[in-house]
Amino acid sequence: MIKTQRLFDIDSKLCEFDATVVECNECENGCFDLILDKTVFFPNEGGQACDTGKINGCCVLSVDEKDGVIIHKVSDAFEVGSAVHGEIDFEVRFRKMQNHTGEHIISGIVHRLYGYSNVGFHLGDGDVTADFDGELGEADIRKIEELANGVVFACKKVKAYYPSAEQLESMQYRSKLDITSGVRIVDIDGDDKCACCAPHVDNTGEIGLIKILDYIRYKGGVRIHIQCGYDALRDYNQRYEQVRYVSMAISSKQLEIGEGVERLLQEQGRLKGEISALRRELLAYKLEKLECSDASICLFEDFSDMLAARNFVNEAVCKTRRVFALFCGNDNEGYKYIMASQTVDLKANMATISAAIGGKGGGSAKMIQGSCNAKQHEIEKFFKEESL
Repeated sequence: MIKTQRLFDIDSKLCEFDATVVECNECENGCFDLILDKTVFFPNEGGQACDTGKINGCCVLSVDEKDGVIIHKVSDAFEVGSAVHGEIDFEVRFRKMQNHTGEHIISGIVHRLYGYSNVGFHLGDGDVTADFDGELGEADIRKIEELANGVVFACKKVKAYYPSAEQLESMQYRSKLDITSGVRIVDIDGDDKCACCAPHVDNTGEIGLIKILDYIRYKGGVRIHIQCGYDALRDYNQRYEQVRYVSMAISSKQLEIGEGVERLLQEQGRLKGEISALRRELLAYKLEKLECSDASICLFEDFSDMLAARNFVNEAVCKTRRVFALFCGNDNEGYKYIMASQTVDLKANMATISAAIGGKGGGSAKMIQGSCNAKQHEIEKFFKEESL
């Protein structure tokens, strides 16, 4: 079959086209694989998601390439030989062009300064990642970002072309794949030269801004998260709204929210200490007022610290000749429990207890703990009537 003419190679900003239907085959899922003699739809290729858009008003669901033939997944059938008109969502395409060209600039800088290769790339709807086979630190990332934006502000020409075999043989360029023919080169005026099949901007100034959002160690190297152009602006606006909200909530200037949060954390720590001291006093008071009983005792208390709850149970178990049970939680979300006894083998009675309160847990003969989903009145009824 004749290969599909890739119109996006000729003009990355071409968003409409006319073509002829070469094949249209029904798929198992009821959709159709549409093949045209030419297309502006970029397929899923090179770590980048395909273009979206319509052909004769029919939404293009996906676009893939096989052996040089571009296959458009559509919901309607098309007659072979008929003329069609297609249109891509250019705003989406342009955002991808900004991000992909921005990644080229970063990868070129990383390769030139550190000798690392780009070994992985993904351009999705909400995230752009690039993987390198060497580690980078915070200072390196900030330097790379500054240099990359310098290339953007210099408004350098971006040229995409297919060199001859002779030209390619003597050319130094980056490439993830070992290919020797049909290589398309994207050249950013001395800052990067890379084999790439995707559409790019014509001028680095069209990228607008390159922002490295984050980086992590990954498979012995580093993975960086990038946003460029309109996506970088969207990301900035989202972060600004969060900063603005926090600034207002803690009554700090926007550029001083770090200090404001630190003050809040210190105050929170102080208050937690006071609350813990008061809670200990309250529990000591409750323990003192707790009357001894020959029957089991079942209490419901608000314990966020289960270690403190366990200590309380250890001290309170002497108040009963049967079982002392402490439940923390509520009827809607369930309860966590700790039970102790000096006379009843709780481990041997675990199945009976769990069945009665809808619980699960474990422990020893003297103490068990776990969680349950029974309501408070059901739990109280069991311990009132229990005969363990």
